[in-house]
Amino acid sequence: MSKLKDRVAIVTGGGSGIGEAVAKSFGAEGSRVVICDLDYESAQRVCNFIGAQAVAYKVDVAGSKEVDETVKKVFERFGRIDILVNNAGITKDTLLIRMTDEDWEKVLRINLFGTFYFTRSVIRYMMKERYGRIINIASIIGLIGNAGQANYAASKAGIIAFTKSCAKELAVRNILVNAIAPGFIQTPMTRSLPEEIKNNYLKSIPLGRFGEPGDVARVALFLASEDSSYITGQVLTVDGGIIMA
Repeated sequence: MSKLKDRVAIVTGGGSGIGEAVAKSFGAEGSRVVICDLDYESAQRVCNFIGAQAVAYKVDVAGSKEVDETVKKVFERFGRIDILVNNAGITKDTLLIRMTDEDWEKVLRINLFGTFYFTRSVIRYMMKERYGRIINIASIIGLIGNAGQANYAASKAGIIAFTKSCAKELAVRNILVNAIAPGFIQTPMTRSLPEEIKNNYLKSIPLGRFGEPGDVARVALFLASEDSSYITGQVLTVDGGIIMA
């Protein structure tokens, strides 16, 4: 039996990388998948792969009004929203002394504010149904920090704290909120890094390999399914063993 049969899932940033892998895995398990991405063509490409049960929306997660309007359309179309995966995110890496206001604000607005906007919007519907699964894609950088990524680290650490607060607030309505903290996952975002940086990262991974988007997608599927019905407020690291605490 399909693990997500007849569920309705929203995946932000679902047009590529981790979000694409999550969307495809959900679709393969019977979910109707709503892919929200600023790149509509990429989102539609993923929808075409999944099939008729997938739909794409062009959305800027940094705009609260746009997010609310999109979530309303999803509910009007499907009559329910069961799962939200907050995956949309960017980096604008530079040393702190060189970081501009724009570098700081844009990363926080997309990564952290976008997570807040979508979560706030979907719980209006989940609370009425007394059911929901919210999965926030954080990062191990939000747990350990990293030079040159103060803005990204702050946004991901914020997502982790936000996850725990939401989990406590929404548990009474049977809405489970968890986070995944990936390590170095091979995505379009990471492939552009210089080889020297990649090699340094590789040396710190006990398993001796970089992760694939599918490694994260399988954990997301677990958290979205009934297999995780007694888990909330947790941060699951998918990092090949970089963090062992």
